[in-house]
Amino acid sequence: MKFYKLLALTIIAILALNSCKALKPKWVDTRKVPTDARERARKNIEEGRGVSLGNLGNKKTTYQFSSSNPMWRASLEVLDFIPLTTVDYSGGVIITDWYNDNAGNDAIKVTVRFLSNEVRTNSIKVIVHKKTCDNNQNCATNKIDSKIEEELVTSILKLAAKFEKETKTKKN
Repeated sequence: MKFYKLLALTIIAILALNSCKALKPKWVDTRKVPTDARERARKNIEEGRGVSLGNLGNKKTTYQFSSSNPMWRASLEVLDFIPLTTVDYSGGVIITDWYNDNAGNDAIKVTVRFLSNEVRTNSIKVIVHKKTCDNNQNCATNKIDSKIEEELVTSILKLAAKFEKETKTKKN
C-alpha cells in the first residue's frame, strides 16, 4: 500500500513539475536581444510581455504646496485667532478647537472643508458648531446656521482673491 501511495505521489509530482514553464526554459538568441535594459524593456512592452506606466518623468502635475494655495493660506490667516486642532492639507480640512471669547457657557468650533483649489464660493464649506454647557458641565452641541459661516466664507474668499492677485502679479 505504501508503494502505491508513493508511486501516485511521484506521478503527480512529475506531472505538476512537467507542466511548469520553469522546467522548460525558452532558448533565446542573445544576438536578437538588446543588451541595454531600457531597449529590452521597450521591446518587451511592444511584444505585449510587459507593463508600461507611460512617460512619468515628462508630465506636469497640478499639485500645489499649502503655501502656494491661496484658499488654504487665506483660511489659516482668517482663523488665526482660534486654536487649531486638525490641519490636514492633503485631506482638505481645518478644524478649530472650541473657542469662547468671554467667560460664558457658550463656545463655537469651526470646520473648513476645501472642495476645490479654485477661489470660488462653492470651493469651500464652513460649518460652525455651538456648544452650550450648564453649571453642572452638561453640554449640548449643535450645528448652527448663523452669519458667522457667511462672514468666514466671505473673509476667506476676499483674502484668497487678494493672495491670488498678488501671486499673478509676481509671475508677470
